[in-house]
Amino acid sequence: MRITLPLSVLLSLASYVFADGDSDVLSLGAANFESTVSAEPLILVEFFAPWCGHCKALAPHYEEAATTLKEKNIKLAKVDCVEEADLCSSKGIQGYPTLKVYRKGEATDYSGPRKADGIVSYMVKQSLPAISEVTADKHDEFTKADKIVAVAYLPSSTAVPAAEFSAAAEAHRDDYLFGVVTDQDAAAAAGVVPPALVVYRSFDEPRSEYPYPVNGATKKEIEDWLADLSIPVLGEVNGETYSIYAQSGKPLAYIFVDPTDEKKDEQLDAVRPVASKYKSKLNFVWIDAVKYGDHAKALNVAEAKWPAFVIQELEKQLKYPYDQSKEVTTEGVQDLVEKYVAGTLQPQLKSQPIPESQDGPVTVLVGKNFEEIAFDESKDVFVEFYATWCGHCKRLAPTWEQLGEKYAPIKDKLIIAKFDAPENDLPPTIPFRIAGFPTLKFKPAGSKEFIDYEGDRTLESLVSFVEEHAKNSLEIPEVKAEEPAQTPLAEEKKETVDTRDEL
Repeated sequence: MRITLPLSVLLSLASYVFADGDSDVLSLGAANFESTVSAEPLILVEFFAPWCGHCKALAPHYEEAATTLKEKNIKLAKVDCVEEADLCSSKGIQGYPTLKVYRKGEATDYSGPRKADGIVSYMVKQSLPAISEVTADKHDEFTKADKIVAVAYLPSSTAVPAAEFSAAAEAHRDDYLFGVVTDQDAAAAAGVVPPALVVYRSFDEPRSEYPYPVNGATKKEIEDWLADLSIPVLGEVNGETYSIYAQSGKPLAYIFVDPTDEKKDEQLDAVRPVASKYKSKLNFVWIDAVKYGDHAKALNVAEAKWPAFVIQELEKQLKYPYDQSKEVTTEGVQDLVEKYVAGTLQPQLKSQPIPESQDGPVTVLVGKNFEEIAFDESKDVFVEFYATWCGHCKRLAPTWEQLGEKYAPIKDKLIIAKFDAPENDLPPTIPFRIAGFPTLKFKPAGSKEFIDYEGDRTLESLVSFVEEHAKNSLEIPEVKAEEPAQTPLAEEKKETVDTRDEL
């Protein structure tokens, strides 16, 4: 039975739905965008598309942040770029979600996290001056206002190292919260004797004082000190935090754990003492093994068996996995780390088997034969570094095969090769690492230096590049046509007789 509701009831239901869906995120369009952003001293705007997966993932965090920031009088807004295509185009939006910070209508790119607490922290810092004057009554609240809070306790606002501290604050206002205390009673209450620099953290050791003479502290030294303190002894690495670790330049020591395992904390505690001891040498992190199992495989962790421990040297992409046949213990991890730091630990190189033959026009390189073939100084070598899943690589494949076929007659002088980078590790002697696919590199004969190919991927362009950079002669010998073998007369007659049709 079909029920038809009166229009008045439908309208009341619609009103209820819209009321229930009230949001603290402002919806902007062409009609109200300029008037809204130009009137706000600070507002964050998300440009999104309803079909965008990343936008959907951001939505609940953005909403939560908007509710929290509403209390601080900081507004968050959004623009639907499907409904407002012209507006988004006029703002130069090319991908989703794109977030921009507006100050009285002037836009800058948002470079903060995309979780609720990260958005709140970032926007609060944006609302403050680079350095806030901290009074005695606000001191405790200020030192707990963010994950990392740097405070300079000074006799006066111009005392050394105020200028260097201010320069560091201007450069890193998006990263940390900065304050200055010139009230001597406030400094005394905090147990600090000016001049001093103190960092307050919401993790690990909650308070750290600058360990060197403060009067000589430079902007760079303050930045380095803050960068070191911003990384936990054993923090979680994920999509939000990876860049922090990558920028530090230190090797990464991972422990892969299943976050649902009731022994997770016990597993992390096994690594923590080693992490504390070697924090100056490596960054220790824990990582969700269920979510990032493929990353474990890329680090040469052979089995999906947790916990697993592995050291990765980021610059050279070398991997040093812990023996998975052994239990991950404090003593075992310390032994591995000690050997790594001492330089006696050998990296584990992933390699496909060396091909039994190289009969094809393109030579197959793997981890185990790369040095032998690529560093052969008697030959010019042109290598394609590819991934089987890469669409650009698939499109290049037939052209690369044609290039190999063209120079197949002179493989003793010029090698056209390919290297499946995800399935093979480059040896540590190789002075480069591959960041994208396909990557093409040419090594001239008589040298061990590789030249990057950056032209288009047509056969003609590739041939021109080879002709320009090859040191060996590219002259392809003429192949003489073989004369047909002469058949003895007796056999010829026999063939004629034997093949005659019967009547």
